[in-house]
Amino acid sequence: MENDGPSPDATTAPRWFSAALASSPDHLDVEVDGCAIHLRCWGDQAHPGLVLVHGGAAHSGWWDHVAPFFAARQRVVAVDLSGHGDSGHCEHYDMSVWATEVLAAAVAGGISGPPVVVGHSMGGWAVATAGVEHGERLAGAVIIDSPLNDRPPEDEGMRRRPRPRRVYATLEEGVARFTTLPRQEVLLPYIARHIAEQSLRQVEGGWSWKFDPRMFGQRRLMRELLPDLRCRAALFRSEFGLVPPAMAAQIEQLLPAGAPVIELPDAGHHPMLDQPLPLVAALRTLLTSWTAAVP
Repeated sequence: MENDGPSPDATTAPRWFSAALASSPDHLDVEVDGCAIHLRCWGDQAHPGLVLVHGGAAHSGWWDHVAPFFAARQRVVAVDLSGHGDSGHCEHYDMSVWATEVLAAAVAGGISGPPVVVGHSMGGWAVATAGVEHGERLAGAVIIDSPLNDRPPEDEGMRRRPRPRRVYATLEEGVARFTTLPRQEVLLPYIARHIAEQSLRQVEGGWSWKFDPRMFGQRRLMRELLPDLRCRAALFRSEFGLVPPAMAAQIEQLLPAGAPVIELPDAGHHPMLDQPLPLVAALRTLLTSWTAAVP
């Protein structure tokens, strides 16, 4: 994405962030319906599976500082959906295709049993679709700040400002233009820089964003998906995100009985960029409760 703000300063990264990035993932590729899908993997394959799904125009690197917190107890796989990151591009994109990629990523990443799948924003649509179409193959679905009655915010943002793909003369120029859709004022600068650097690829004439701008399209509303979920589920809502309390109450009524709705305090729509440690704590607590519960 683009903005006119200053380049993030990476010199103030705290110890926990540096330690997380030092736990570098294995990078794998799997072919799904003729398209190369890229994965990042952490942890022992003997552990229960956790699949992390990014939002629209994002990529698996958005989880680099989050996934290592789970690697001691989970086999963690972060996927680049087709049209994103280091995965291939397709002629057409839809949520059923991405849901299939999520399940294929789990298998290719060494997860043997049903995984818990976690999706942020547009990734929440992919996770919900997986729960509707492949629920028997999942241990649970976690949706992070995906609104109930609107299409994914990344889709709407790109429709409002269509433009040719920008090419920047240097990587640094591209990094300086990084922002989010929807725009979020608070971004921890060391995280923003790490993600921005991995969001760009070298092309003729300079550097450009990795995502395929054609991947935005029509989506079923979350309201239509949630009643058809065939696995246990949970919603994480950011305090300053796209799911206000009244909407969260509606979502709770549509989720399977007993599904928790968990607030991430002081977080914007992209909690891994401004409140990553509360996100980790909340997800760890949920996974522990699900592990202890009788399915």
